[in-house]
Amino acid sequence: MGSIKKQRISLSLYFFMAGFGFATWASRIPTIKMDFDLNEAQLGNLLLAMPISSLLGLPISGWLVSRFESRFPLQISFILFVLSLALIGMADSLLAIIFGICLFSFCMRILNIAMNTQSLTLQKSFEKKIIGSFHGLWSTGGLAGVGFSTLMIKFKVPMDTHLIVVSVFCLLTSLFVYRSLLKKDRAIEGNKLILGKPDKFILYLGILVFFAAICEGGMFDWSGVYFKEVVKEDLFTLGYFIFMIFMALSRFFSDKVIERIGMKKMYVISSSFVSSGILLMIIFPYFWPAIIGFSLVGIGVAAIIPMTFSLAGTSKKYSAGMAISIIATYGIIGMLLGPPLIGYLAHLFNLRVSFILLLFSGLMLIPISQLFFRHIKGERF
Repeated sequence: MGSIKKQRISLSLYFFMAGFGFATWASRIPTIKMDFDLNEAQLGNLLLAMPISSLLGLPISGWLVSRFESRFPLQISFILFVLSLALIGMADSLLAIIFGICLFSFCMRILNIAMNTQSLTLQKSFEKKIIGSFHGLWSTGGLAGVGFSTLMIKFKVPMDTHLIVVSVFCLLTSLFVYRSLLKKDRAIEGNKLILGKPDKFILYLGILVFFAAICEGGMFDWSGVYFKEVVKEDLFTLGYFIFMIFMALSRFFSDKVIERIGMKKMYVISSSFVSSGILLMIIFPYFWPAIIGFSLVGIGVAAIIPMTFSLAGTSKKYSAGMAISIIATYGIIGMLLGPPLIGYLAHLFNLRVSFILLLFSGLMLIPISQLFFRHIKGERF
């Protein structure tokens, strides 16, 4: 097997395991809410630890991928990522679980920047688009994580045992595939943040990621709670599971669809799916409408982040790693504001009303994407 194929397979496994680990955590949020007897506002406060920690990790991740080959921060952050997952499972106090969540989120941010930097570099060795397939494997890992979590919950396996098993599996797999990752990909130029007037190219992409992060973050953190408390479904991971299935499937097809219709139209279509799905589950908070709504949102959000990161890699001002790091900052702010705000709105009104925030964010993808393409008129993507 050629070295390029080995590199793609190895990086694909990291995307898969990262999705598996994140979905394992997200699937257990209702368990944490119940074990620590938290209301919606208190859970919102707890979830606030994730975007704050991610925000702290962004400047460090940008520095690491510019200072070293991306495989070094990728592997170190991944090891700490899975160890912190085990720590969350073993936490017996709120202080301990907050520390575990902060470390988990901090390492996940560095991991995501390093993985996406590698993916953009690998893309240059392939004629067809492959970015969507990496994100598809992240979603597939998330799907597998939700499926495994559903089995663990169904058979009443303790959360600490569940999370430790996942951590050991991911750690051993990473040690096996690390040596095949892409080497010598450190960028020589564009590694310094340039202060001053915002670059509109980066600004518009950042705002797109901001609204996409609110949508994805809301679904990741609140879908289980929505199914448990609004839909009244005992198997509360089902909604998240459906969302992940359709997001994963859509990401594997997104590269081909984008090549056929272009990114400009794809943003509009994605926004339409997200908005209609959220609206459906707000108006009809019942089992089948909610299932259809979660499916539509999964299809809609699938292509947004891969498309935006791919566009970031074409920046003439920054290297791929630095551009992704800057744009990801907007995403972290979206995660910082979105899921906790949903918790506060749910506490003041109810969870259905709070999902209007996701509806608004989904709709905003259309005008912002059109402003971006108007800005780069003359260039074709």
